[in-house]
Amino acid sequence: MAVGLAALGTLGVVGFSVVAWLPADAKHSPTVTDAVTGAGHTPTASSTSRAPKPTPKPTPTPSRTKEPSITIPQHGPGTYVTAPGGSAVVGKGKAFRYTVEVENGIDVSPAEAAKEVERILADPRGWTADGHSAFQRVSSGPVDLHIRIATPDTVDTNCLQHGLDTGGEYNCSADGDVMVNLKRWVLATPVYAKDVPSYRALIINHEVGHFLGHGHVTCPGKGKPAPAMMQQIKGMLGCVPNVWPYDTEGRLITGPAAP
Repeated sequence: MAVGLAALGTLGVVGFSVVAWLPADAKHSPTVTDAVTGAGHTPTASSTSRAPKPTPKPTPTPSRTKEPSITIPQHGPGTYVTAPGGSAVVGKGKAFRYTVEVENGIDVSPAEAAKEVERILADPRGWTADGHSAFQRVSSGPVDLHIRIATPDTVDTNCLQHGLDTGGEYNCSADGDVMVNLKRWVLATPVYAKDVPSYRALIINHEVGHFLGHGHVTCPGKGKPAPAMMQQIKGMLGCVPNVWPYDTEGRLITGPAAP
């Protein structure tokens, strides 16, 4: 079984607060200028009454975009809730049976995470496009692959058992376990910060790619789509963002083997 350290941009559901990768202007409230008031009438010497005082214009209330308050627990218990139910088989060939599991104590719905993983693995641009890989989500019985979303410390502990140093930031795949760092699942990376669902697809495709025996590759050329098996978190190297192993024509998106 290939062992792969997924490093899906560099360094971007409680405890560890994360805001560093939000857009820079998202941290600042709109600036409100003072309301402009009209100039008062100055009475002449013959005036017998004071001019009416102008009514000041109300100061506008700034329209704020509500930011989600996101905190990522650094540590969890290392136990999991398995998403209930299962899916139909997608792809051709003998299906790999997989579970989707979420570490206890984090604010991620196992059922919703499972739906998202199902959509990713069923996408025609995913690994089923190779013509011989198939997948089926289960919640019990024999399992080939565990896809687990967990806190950074739990990911580190699990991955280090296989000699992989995820440093509190990365994901890994080893011995039938795909370990997804909660920070990456929630925040993505700077390149994908505005499209977190796409980055989640990259995490799953990259790590499941390792499970299927694919190694790391690098950018095939400036302006070309970044392969899913490229460690995009370490830099795009001139490639443009892409999260799928195959294109819409069924062609593998790859590049030279990474050194």
